[in-house]
Amino acid sequence: MLNRNYIKYWLPVIFWMGIIFCMSTDAFSSDNTSRIIGPMLYLLFPGMSPDDVALLHGLIRKAGHVTEYFILGILLFRAFRGASLQMWQLRWTIAAVVVVVFYALSDEFHQSFVATRTASLFDAGIDSIGGILAQLVIVLWYRCCRNGRAMKVDG
Repeated sequence: MLNRNYIKYWLPVIFWMGIIFCMSTDAFSSDNTSRIIGPMLYLLFPGMSPDDVALLHGLIRKAGHVTEYFILGILLFRAFRGASLQMWQLRWTIAAVVVVVFYALSDEFHQSFVATRTASLFDAGIDSIGGILAQLVIVLWYRCCRNGRAMKVDG
């Protein structure tokens, strides 16, 4: 039987990795997302040129990469932290970043087998930036909370 902590902390990671895997399929290729995002951009900005729509579509897609892996980074940190009473340890952050980078690389490898997708180390880098940003937010949150408690105790 599975440990409750394993389910509580690692099942969300596995679930989110599954979502990322699904987003690496043909259904979320640039051609398919442009059919949705393009008309929405023309609706919001009727005078926008096709080149600007294509640029904004690309930027939205890259922001999606960062967001996917930002969430994965948060979930991984939470899983590595587990039920610990400590708020932050460097080893949890490093472990989360390492897993994010390896998953980003494996995701690009997966895309190399999808006809409508292309594998790109650049995209793996963008994905990794999302996971690293998550760790930076966690560190800032930890320092803010730690300093907030210190001020309340001292004040």
